[in-house]
Amino acid sequence: MNDAAFNTRGNRGDWIQTYTGRRFYPLDPQPDDICIEDIAHALALTCRYNGHSREFYSVSEHAVRMSRADLPGSPAWRLMHDAAEAYLSDVPRPIKPMLPEFYVIENSILNVIACRFDLGELPREIKHADMVMLATERRDVLVQGGPEWGIDLPEPLPFPIQPWSWLKSEIEFLCRAEELGIK
Repeated sequence: MNDAAFNTRGNRGDWIQTYTGRRFYPLDPQPDDICIEDIAHALALTCRYNGHSREFYSVSEHAVRMSRADLPGSPAWRLMHDAAEAYLSDVPRPIKPMLPEFYVIENSILNVIACRFDLGELPREIKHADMVMLATERRDVLVQGGPEWGIDLPEPLPFPIQPWSWLKSEIEFLCRAEELGIK
């Protein structure tokens, strides 16, 4: 990616308007641009699996459930691991490797989010916790009897997921963030 795309000359570039009315510069994110209410709202309105679930199941609900489950990695990171999607949206897993610059932008935003909320480095255990959630969601929110995925999944969580409304998932995300001291 060229230097101009990252606005290294002091020009913050194009921006998006967030739910709370802020300007967010995806190619020049700053900690002061990050707001937990923006993250909660955007993730609550973003459907997992590119919308191919049996019913609406939000990224924020996924994050809240992951943060509450008895899984490895810090609960705060389990809640915030997909927070960059609030500013970028999500790209389906098979497409992401084709977009290496997207990874750079996504990681840049996630690092700024980590800085803003004093999360430290992303623990490696988060990937396993996310895979447990994937197995659980495959069982509970995707169509039954679908094709084999060709990947080894861990055992799903022992309790079923009954998807929430987008509004409940936004509220639950904000409550969980407060419980974890993320403000």
